[in-house]
Amino acid sequence: MARALMIQGAGSDVGKSLIVAGLARAFTRRGLRVLPFKPQNMSNNAAVTVDGGEIGRAQALQALAAGVEPHTDMNPVLLKPETDVGAQVIVHGKRIATARARDYAAMKPQLMGSVLESFERLKARADLMLVEGAGSPAEVNLRKADIANMGFARKADVPVVLIGDIDRGGVIAQLVGIKTVIDPDDAAMIRGFVINKFRGDPTLFDDGYKLIEQKTSWRGLGVLPWFARAGELPAEDALGLSDARKPGQCKIACLALSRIANFDDLDPLKLEPGVDLVMVRPGEAIPGDVRLVIIPGSKSTRGDLAFLRAQGWDIDLLAHYRRGGHILGLCGGYQMLGRSVADPDGIEGPAGDTPGLGLLDVETVMSPQKTLTRVAAVHAATDRPIEAYEIHIGRTDGPDRARPFATLNGEPEGAISSDSRVQGSYLHGLFTSDDFRRAYLAKLDIPAGDEPYHARVESALDALADHIEKHLDVEGLLSLAR
Repeated sequence: MARALMIQGAGSDVGKSLIVAGLARAFTRRGLRVLPFKPQNMSNNAAVTVDGGEIGRAQALQALAAGVEPHTDMNPVLLKPETDVGAQVIVHGKRIATARARDYAAMKPQLMGSVLESFERLKARADLMLVEGAGSPAEVNLRKADIANMGFARKADVPVVLIGDIDRGGVIAQLVGIKTVIDPDDAAMIRGFVINKFRGDPTLFDDGYKLIEQKTSWRGLGVLPWFARAGELPAEDALGLSDARKPGQCKIACLALSRIANFDDLDPLKLEPGVDLVMVRPGEAIPGDVRLVIIPGSKSTRGDLAFLRAQGWDIDLLAHYRRGGHILGLCGGYQMLGRSVADPDGIEGPAGDTPGLGLLDVETVMSPQKTLTRVAAVHAATDRPIEAYEIHIGRTDGPDRARPFATLNGEPEGAISSDSRVQGSYLHGLFTSDDFRRAYLAKLDIPAGDEPYHARVESALDALADHIEKHLDVEGLLSLAR
């Protein structure tokens, strides 16, 4: 049976996911069979697994770092927010319910069994399990039914290392405060801490580092400087979306929808040297000089249609189109481009029918069946292969389907307007296919780089592992696992 070590954070977005990915690559290079695990995740950026389910994107990246295929056991409970108070509950890769936050809290004790089943199955075929927590153990109001942090660590008897983000400020108070507010038996599970995202001279923090060790009795395992190449790796949290601005290059704009999903579709584009990727935030207008506007996936298509209109983006899109611009809708964005989106059974929210943007002559009807699969397609316009995945509900049909975006198993996929400037597809991850991406950009007169996307991700993972090996006590971290 494998040893295990859990990486928890003093808060959200402190760098847990990347540190687990870097450690997975570092320990894999040492000959260990490493498997990642996150008991509970909350994200609308999901990956399709080898066993036909879905997990958080971060665990898929960690699996890649460890050189293994992603599996639903790596993230047994996934929450996909649909509203501010409710989320879709995915267990072992499949949707079991949509629950409000209070109702989900009542479900969690029953879900611990599913979490432990997955953990034990993975543990039986690994040398080392790297477990990622969620949020912070300082959320003591949630401790009673916790399955994501100390509730899991105690139940599975997994030692914990706590990550603090110094870039946000207040890291001493965060770590010392956690020791103060959590249960003493929980605090005993924490064996060490890491300071992450340091900028400048780390010796300036020596006194603070020693103070944390003194006040907590936890072992300091190093100060990790800011990792400059983090932006080259897929991000899971929409909060991490940032403009990789390249003034003077060709602009592609993406709408930052309120329930944006599977936005890793953008990752290969933001790395293209000839692309200036602009995230259009709420309250901002779509720039008038963009070549392409992407409407991304959404966890709530009708809800985000209303959100899109509230920003005035429907008017901007029409103006962009009239200027001769191009529009690409992916998954939920594809559904929005049609004449209507109907949800007769209230799957994504209140039952009803919402007018679409009318830029494609298609209609969508939501249905309970969820398409969840990896696919190999061929782009209709360029005949280039596309390796992608589908993860959606709803069926889209109409006259513009006679001009498909791609062919999938010989069948038409997606739709294109009669002038070819408005296109929609259910294919996620399509831009990771290098030949297709280059051909697609060429049709927009945008120059593409030569470096394969996956090679760049692999290079960034190796650099992350090197970075961690250089600055952290990696042997000390391994010695804590049990």
